[in-house]
Parts: sequence; structure tokens; C-alpha cells
Amino acid sequence: MKLLEAARQVLETEARAIEAASTRLDGAFLRAVDLILSHPGKVIVSGLGKSGHVGRKLAATFQSTGTPSVFLHASEAAHGDLGVCQNGDPVVMISKSGTTSELVDLAPALRELQSPLIGILGNRASPLAAAMDVVLDASVQREADPCGFTPTASSVVALAMGHALAVALMEARGFSAETFSRLHAGGQLGRNLRLSVEEVMHSGCQVAWVKPTSPLKQVVIEMSRHPLGAACVGEGGVLLGLITDGDVRRALEQHDDIRDLRAEDVMTRSPITIGPDALVHDALRLMEDRPSQISVLPVVARGQNRCLGLVRLHDLYRPAKDE
Repeated sequence: MKLLEAARQVLETEARAIEAASTRLDGAFLRAVDLILSHPGKVIVSGLGKSGHVGRKLAATFQSTGTPSVFLHASEAAHGDLGVCQNGDPVVMISKSGTTSELVDLAPALRELQSPLIGILGNRASPLAAAMDVVLDASVQREADPCGFTPTASSVVALAMGHALAVALMEARGFSAETFSRLHAGGQLGRNLRLSVEEVMHSGCQVAWVKPTSPLKQVVIEMSRHPLGAACVGEGGVLLGLITDGDVRRALEQHDDIRDLRAEDVMTRSPITIGPDALVHDALRLMEDRPSQISVLPVVARGQNRCLGLVRLHDLYRPAKDE
């Protein structure tokens, strides 16, 4: 329990540090956004040590959300890598202390390239802060480790500040789910934003259908013949309810004799549904972002109660039928 308590204190310390940083956002943050938006080229992100690892992540996040970006290693910059910087490229420098000599020494060279300098810094009174055009305050009251010197809360706050900058740029650019899917064509995230529910759902003879008056035994038989984890209850395609594997198990637990039970006795009336045009991403959120996950979701025509099919959570994490 001592270890669990220590772990909880880490998360709580880091959460408080991020919350405190959010209260310090002001006009400087908006100026940083404007500096990046006003430049048609890329953003350079630089840092060293743990701040460098944060910088690599931020450069990747910028790149994947509509802001072209590259990471510049602060030490390698002085040995030729500065060539990646073009005239006017905004540079985001990350440092907890604000005294990292490699970054301080890099600033004058970037000035010669007329690069706007944005600092995500843990010390506003540092030499690096004095060299910046804009400083985003990423200071923390203390680190999250017991001794208070391991870069933990400071790294998390710097990363969160960078994420805030990336999301603000997304909003300003009108970056859409469609654009995101194009940039992530080969991954699950892109697939979720590219495919509609209709493209992954099961329909027609693949779906178990029973009437409200069907005996529970017949429901189980139909669900075994169509093993999707649920049966639609209704007539003529009109959905009146849904019976899942869980509903059947609960009925068995609650009744010693199930011979008189009918579908309408165990079904979920007015189940949660989704439209066929919804994205897989929306279906996942609807099924997972809740206290108790939904494993099967009826697909219902918009403005009607006509069920077109079922989509399973399992289907949302597998290749589309035509892939």
C-alpha cells in the first residue's frame, strides 16, 4: 500500500502542476500562436535531456495535427544541423532551468535567421527567458518524486503546454477529422476517422432477430446461429429492444425456471444506438467512454427506428471488410 500511495501522490502532484499552469495562460500564449500561424513554413522544436525527449514528442504532435515541424537537437545544431532552419522559422525551445548552455548559445544564431523564439520554460528569470520573444510559463512548485529533483512534474507540464499550443493551432487552422485521417492513413486512428459505421457493421442474415413474444430458449438459439453477442427484438426491421449475452446470463442468474420467459422480459428497451453515417471514431467513444462498456451497438437509420444492423466493439479494432 505504501507504494500505491507513493504512486498516487505522483499523479496528484503532476495533475496539480498542470492545473496551476492552466491558470497562467495569458496573452503570451496567444502571441505564440500568432507567431506560428503567421509563418508559412515549419516550426523548429529544440531541447536537451528530458526536455529534448519532450520536444521530440511535441514536434511529432505538431506534424500530425497540421503544423509542419522538426526536432533540432540543441547540441547537434552547432555542428551543422542548424541547416534545417530556414529564414523566419519559429523555434520552440524547451528547458526547465532556462540555463541550458546549448540552447542559450543557439539563440543568437537563430536571431540571424530572423526566427521568432518561443520558450516553454520552467524559469522566467533565466538567461534563456531573456532571449525569447515569448515565454510560456512551465514552472512547477515541486517535482513529483520524493526527493524533488527528478524531472517528472516539470516534464509533464512542458508537454501539456506544448499540447495546448498544438490544439490551439488546430483550432485556428480549422484542422478537421478528415485532414487527420489523411495524415494517419496507415494507423488505427486514421481508420477510425475514415470509415463509417455502415462500412464495418453486420447486417441482413448475419444478425439475429426475434419477436418480443419469442421464448428465451429461441432467443439463445438465434444468438448461437448468429454469434454477434446480441439479438435484435422487433418485427419488420423495427427495433423494439436488444438482448445481449449479458442479458441472457442475468436472466439465468435471477430465475430458477426460464421456460416462461420471453424476449420482452429480458430485453433492454430503447437501447443506445448509432446512425450508419457516424464514424468508427464516434462509435468507439459511444461504446467505451462510459462507466460500463457496450460491446454491441444497434445501427439505426436516422430519424427512424429501423435497425440496419449491429456493430461490435471487436469490429472497430479490425481491418475493414475490403482491406
